[in-house]
Parts: sequence; C-alpha cells; structure tokens
Amino acid sequence: MPKLDCPLQLSPVFKPKIWGRESLEPVFAPPEDKRARCAASRGSTPETRDDTLIGEVWITDDASRFLNGPPVGLTLAEASRKYGSELHGSGWKEERFPILAKYIFTSDWLSVQVHPDDDYARAHDPGHTGKCEMWYFVRADRGASALLGLKPGATKEALRAGLEKRSSRQLLRQFHPRAREAVFVPPGMVHALGPGLVLFEVEENSDLTYRLDDFGRVGLDGKPRPLHWEKGLAVTRVDWPALRDLPRVEFREPFGSRRYVLTCPHFALEEIGLQKKATWTGSPQRIEVFSMLEGEGRVETEAGWLGYRSGDTWLIPPATGRYRLVPARKTRILKFYVPDLEKDFRRPLLKRGVARRKIEKICFN
Repeated sequence: MPKLDCPLQLSPVFKPKIWGRESLEPVFAPPEDKRARCAASRGSTPETRDDTLIGEVWITDDASRFLNGPPVGLTLAEASRKYGSELHGSGWKEERFPILAKYIFTSDWLSVQVHPDDDYARAHDPGHTGKCEMWYFVRADRGASALLGLKPGATKEALRAGLEKRSSRQLLRQFHPRAREAVFVPPGMVHALGPGLVLFEVEENSDLTYRLDDFGRVGLDGKPRPLHWEKGLAVTRVDWPALRDLPRVEFREPFGSRRYVLTCPHFALEEIGLQKKATWTGSPQRIEVFSMLEGEGRVETEAGWLGYRSGDTWLIPPATGRYRLVPARKTRILKFYVPDLEKDFRRPLLKRGVARRKIEKICFN
C-alpha cells in the first residue's frame, strides 16, 4: 500500500442552516451556483430557498473527500479506517478522525445550547463522545454579539424558568467579538452565537448538542427543532467563567509570524502568517491540519507542486517528508492538531520568555 508521505488536500462539506448565509466570504470564493453547491453537500436537490443558506462548512467532516495522493476519492472516515495510525499518528488510537473543524456563517441567532463532557455523553448517549470546543472569530459585523455562560448569581432553576418563557438570553453574559479573538468553550458552558459573525470552530469530533432554546423557530423541514432540557440542564455549569479576552501570544518567524492561540487535551490551534517560503516536515506522532484562511500559493514537494487558495484544507500525515509552502500572496493559516500540552505549548513558550501565568491563560487542562 502506498505510503502517506505527502500533504493531502481535503474537500469541504457545506451544511444548510436556517440561520446561514448566501455569501461565505471572506473564506470561500463566491460559488457559480449556490444551489448546486448545496445539493452536492447533501446528495439531493434543494427544494426551498432556505436550502441555499449555508451556515456551516465542515472541513474535517467524515464525508470530506481526499483530492490527491494515495487516498484520493476516499472520504475521511474511509481513509481513517483504512490507514489508522499511518494517517492519524501513533498518539491517536481511535478509528475516527480526532478533530472536527468548521467555519460558521451567521445571519440570525443560533440556538442557546450546551454540550456534555465525555463521561456524561458515554453514559447517556452511547456511541457518542462529549464536545469541548473553541471559537476563533474571523469577522464580526458592527454590533454583532455572542452569549457565553450564565450571569453571576444565575441558577439552573432560573435558567429553566427562562427557557419556559423563551427569555433565556437575558440570563447569559453577552459580549461583542473582535476579529482574531479566541474563546474557549468547555463542556457545560451554555452559549449562543448571534448574527453577523464568521468564525472558525475546532472541537472534539462530535456533533452532540443539547439545544435549550430555539426561540420557537422551525427547521428546514418546517417542524420545530427538538429541545433537550433535562440533559442540557443536567450538564450545565453555572460556575464557569467566560474564557475569552485571552492573551495574544505571537512571535516573528523567518517565514512571517506564528501565534499560539489556544490548547487543551483535545486540540491545539496556531495561527501562521506566511510572507515568505516555509519549509517543514511532518510530525511523527500526529497528523496536522492546515486551513488556508486567506492568500494563495503553492504546496511543493520533491515530486511536484499543487496550488492552494483561501478555503483549502491540507492534511499533513506523520510520515510526510520535506515540503514547502510558497505564498504568491500573503497567507494566513489556521493550524490544528491533537497536542502534547507540555511539548507543544508550555515548554516552547517558557523558552521564549513568556511568563507561566500568561501561558496558563491559553492552556486549558
């Protein structure tokens, strides 16, 4: 079987949402046919106008397909089963790909929701893991806001009463995101995203969500979307602080810049600014994923090169040899992977002179 020893491009999967958008800028170029794109993502023909509103673009979905290399044509789920640790790295023992990443585009409020941790999910939703996630805001319209955690003094009883009256948003802390701001959303943190936002979300590979308040809306099928009050209230943490307004830890590099955005045991996110050619190799213990947030250029190996552009996703398997990213236009990359917190964040940052108390504000255990 041919080795996975070169960068691999993965196709995105577009998800219609009632709160989505027609435009997916600035990440994805305007499509020639929005309805065709939407149909391709679901394997059917759109039947209503709302079906053309895309709310999420999953870039490491199980259904994403490889566009080059030995696994070309396979979905990510199929390749994960076939190649196992050769694709994921020796540090990941599960069959399923370790991280789900997506872009979110909002034109209305998302539901008020909360996610369980792994223990609760396995006990109450067998076959599922919990969901720890983070947000990286790409763009926020003027006045755009999000909700993160209960206000001080709010209780689960007050939250239940607010859900019954459809006034739950009044009990949650509201903030106005800024471009490039990162937010950590652990299990148990009640949250909601408002209209006018473009963000990148990284999380455990789970879509397990307990919806608390959907404001009486109906879904694309014309029916009210289900609510999950009992489970949602059971996992809600009233004591979680809002884990935002985090330190921005960024350094100059020969190729441009590197920012250590945020890390936890499930995922790490770095932001790479590419102004000059960068030469790297794969990481033996893990797979790394590059989401090209802006710019264009080439991915070069000894065997040849392929072009990249904004919206592309590239996987770097552990056995990848020497490769180069050569920007034709200034490029910004969101790099994510399953980390070793000490090796990948704490020790490098201490070596660069970052105070430990500052490091701990972006490293979550």
